Amino acid sequence: MRMGWGRYALNLAETASLRSEDPYVKVGACALGYDHRVLSVGYNGLASGVSSSENFWEDRDRRRKFMIHAEANCLALFRSGECEILAVTLLPCSSCATLIASYKIPTVVYKDVYKRDTNSFEIFDFYGISYTKI
Repeated sequence: MRMGWGRYALNLAETASLRSEDPYVKVGACALGYDHRVLSVGYNGLASGVSSSENFWEDRDRRRKFMIHAEANCLALFRSGECEILAVTLLPCSSCATLIASYKIPTVVYKDVYKRDTNSFEIFDFYGISYTKI
């Protein structure tokens, strides 16, 4: 039996996460259009072209404010209203959930729950975004 589109997108998001330079939390995202074409993939990390020292990665709380989330990197490559399914390896944080809502994405699939911020469930419910843990 052929895998569903959500699982397919999540597999691509998992592969994208391998590009993350963050040694502790690697997150990937994949956006599929209404024709199930891959619109973009993204992963968490620093801005393109920015390098850091090895000790930068040691303090998670210090480095977190500099990280660009996988969802933000993924969404930057297409226009609002083009995406049907966004797959993310980690449940989006509340900031990314509101960004997803602004892109009018109707469906989010994810692999793991982000325990530091579960407000996205409420945000998705408010905006009528369906979400499924795969």
